[in-house]
Amino acid sequence: MTALREVARAKLNLTLEVLGRRPDGFHEIQSLVAFAGVSDNVELTSANRLELAVDGPFAVALSGDNLITRAAEAAKAANPELRLGRFRLDKVLPVAAGLGGGSADAAATLRLIARANVGILSEAELIEFATKLGSDVSVCLKSKPAMVTGRGENVELVRGFPSCGVLFANPRVPLATAAVYGSLNAKPLASPPAQKPQLPQFDESFEKLIAYILPRGNHLEPPAARLVPEIREVLAALSALPGARVPRLSGSGPTCFALFATEDEASQAAAILSAQCPAWWVAASSLG
Repeated sequence: MTALREVARAKLNLTLEVLGRRPDGFHEIQSLVAFAGVSDNVELTSANRLELAVDGPFAVALSGDNLITRAAEAAKAANPELRLGRFRLDKVLPVAAGLGGGSADAAATLRLIARANVGILSEAELIEFATKLGSDVSVCLKSKPAMVTGRGENVELVRGFPSCGVLFANPRVPLATAAVYGSLNAKPLASPPAQKPQLPQFDESFEKLIAYILPRGNHLEPPAARLVPEIREVLAALSALPGARVPRLSGSGPTCFALFATEDEASQAAAILSAQCPAWWVAASSLG
């Protein structure tokens, strides 16, 4: 089998509203999600057994269980006829960073397995695997702008998302999602919302996107900043950059972001920030 490759794009929660803690222990959320051009890369080649090799700038930060292996094993257990092989992960995104890297890697793995076994796995089966693997894997499977609800498994694509730039900054301090949700101490939620949120209409307009995001924050930002005070420093540095809009925490953090009207503006701001804070992980890309 010729090597197959998939990109695992960074997931960005442009808004993240936590409605409460559900009886099953998960949190009910409403979140506008988009995906950046910066990504991990996953490759699959033919081999007699399932293997995983990891390299890249953040490979050393990975240890223990890996969602790539879990995704492959789950698919094989459901259908023993599937051909798998040797996976290679180029780990470009920081670990425990609020960018959905592990979930994006798992989603890329599922897409690779489907491509290596044409006609065997249905889209419904892929979605079922994604839902069982983790709350963010379902939206990462599509990797398109979407509104997510429930614990993250309900995905509705958003049309007319504008082309724009994004700048990420991470102080290189890992932060576990579970710790942030624990610090949030959300109130119990007896039942899910009666109605789904209305999908926004951006009509390819960057200003309409900003207007939608501004009044809707990230409810995880205050508890994350309590756990990692460096987050406040990162947000302040992003706010000072020319052209930066809505500096905010990404997911559960500690990565923060700012939006820019164009990718070129984001790249120029990245050069400034990298010179000011050389110890941070800084990346600029497109968003969509």
